[in-house]
Amino acid sequence: MELIIPRLTNGVEDLNDMQSPRLVKTHLPVQLLPSSFWKNNCKMVYVARNAKDVAVSYYYFYQMAKMHPDPGTWEEFLDKFMTGKVAFGSWYDHVKGWWEKKKDYRILYLFYEDMKEDPKCEIRKLLKFLDKDLPEETVDKILYHSSFEMMKQNPSANYTTMPKFSMDHSVSPFMRKD
Repeated sequence: MELIIPRLTNGVEDLNDMQSPRLVKTHLPVQLLPSSFWKNNCKMVYVARNAKDVAVSYYYFYQMAKMHPDPGTWEEFLDKFMTGKVAFGSWYDHVKGWWEKKKDYRILYLFYEDMKEDPKCEIRKLLKFLDKDLPEETVDKILYHSSFEMMKQNPSANYTTMPKFSMDHSVSPFMRKD
């Protein structure tokens, strides 16, 4: 939703052109979501991840994603990360903001580490939250196609179709390791 590159893409306009129901992916902190999300009582899924892993992942992403400034050394970047001077601000404020909001709105709060440990359980939580009942073989297909190994090979998930001036995979692949 927040990706806006003049003359190339505009996430907000793309959303306006889509019919409901729609799936919206964003990295925005909860306070920057459009008020319509709250007014329309949208169902939302938030995935939180351990701060150390986010910092490392973000460091490599900053190196390869050319829309971000050069991250500098690991020490310089870590200082920026810990003080919230990175895109989307403070990790702590981000996860806490969504955690607080889930008390009053339909937000399924998941943890990346739980998704790695028991993906089938987390898919079942998601299906229950979305009021969906799928056959076991469909759940197994979802597990297979959403595995790190399969997503790392999938150009729709690994961003390898992005031009080098936008995402330079020779610097670091988008999907490094699970």
